[in-house]
Amino acid sequence: MSAPADAYRHLRANWSYPTAVRFGVGRLEELGDACRSAGMARPLVVTDPGLAKLPLLAEVMDLLKEAGLPAVLFSQIKPNPEGRNIDDGVAAFRAGGHDGVVAIGGGSALDAGKAIAFQAGQTRPLWDFEDVGDWWTRADAAAIAPIVAVPTTAGTGSEVGRASVVTHEPTRTKKIIFHPKMLPAIVIADPAVTAGLPANITAWTGMDALAHNLEAYSSTYHHPLGDGIAVEGMRLVKEWLPRAVADGSDLEARAHMLAAASMGAIAFQKGLGGIHALSHPVGAVYDTHHGLTNAVFMPYVLAFNRPAVETKLARAAAYLGIPGGFDGLLAWVLELREQLKIPHTAVALGIEPGRLDALSEMAAADPTAGGNPVKVGAAELRALYERALAGTV
Repeated sequence: MSAPADAYRHLRANWSYPTAVRFGVGRLEELGDACRSAGMARPLVVTDPGLAKLPLLAEVMDLLKEAGLPAVLFSQIKPNPEGRNIDDGVAAFRAGGHDGVVAIGGGSALDAGKAIAFQAGQTRPLWDFEDVGDWWTRADAAAIAPIVAVPTTAGTGSEVGRASVVTHEPTRTKKIIFHPKMLPAIVIADPAVTAGLPANITAWTGMDALAHNLEAYSSTYHHPLGDGIAVEGMRLVKEWLPRAVADGSDLEARAHMLAAASMGAIAFQKGLGGIHALSHPVGAVYDTHHGLTNAVFMPYVLAFNRPAVETKLARAAAYLGIPGGFDGLLAWVLELREQLKIPHTAVALGIEPGRLDALSEMAAADPTAGGNPVKVGAAELRALYERALAGTV
């Protein structure tokens, strides 16, 4: 990695926002030091089954071994992690006498790793810590294991988040598990780690980053800090996602997309909205890719929210260099989806019209629905599902 690291030294930095981030090409080599700095001596490495088979994971295990940190690999998680995946991970954590988690992968692996580190020291069920009111205070904070996060995709930004999304199997609903100490102690954001990502996954995860920044910016909650981060995150996606998709080895594009993903997750502390409310039930029921699902629903929710966000999104369009105000921004989203081969209708997600009532009720109950700038209930969300199926923006 020495040559690329030198070539991209201008994109190398240490950040402390909202946690310690070691950003830049070649930073993966610091994994052992990061684990020791976080207080780990015997980490459990959590990733997904596909990534577990790749040379990157062999490199990770070698780096930890060279640092004198005996590690064990756990990869029994689904693309949309389920409660039993977390239970299995906790069992592996306890059986191996581990004292921390290295979560490496996309949003699913990062969410699972964070949830395992959180739950390993708890005595109550995982669902007792759903992001409802002050339920997070039920946790024994001192028993939460430290986490080092290594994102391999530029999408969810879970590496800088304080929550995990986990599917509750009995109800097939996605639950947000939250605690402030679920925030990783150290993030290693190495663009070279993302270079092998296929073009379609690069596109889908990049659209997830856009969805996070766009919904956070559109939220009516007062959070000027979040707005500033979100609009710049949108600019990075606009300028660099097409390049990252066109050439996966473009480490400059990969670096800016990693930053955009983290920015989206930081910004959405302000709130999310209808895109995610529609997406979460579909992902839970049909096991669809979260970023792709968000991308499909994005323009329909934008058009629905127009009365509440038109002026604000016109400002964002001006910053992004998009003429035409709100209409121009909506047209850009549609053009970007077409360029990235995102399906225009929700038919591609496998949604069955006969399940719209149930999906709409689940969407209305999703906590992200409350952040939508136009009030939504089951009726409005069903209408949005119908428009997405018909392709009517």
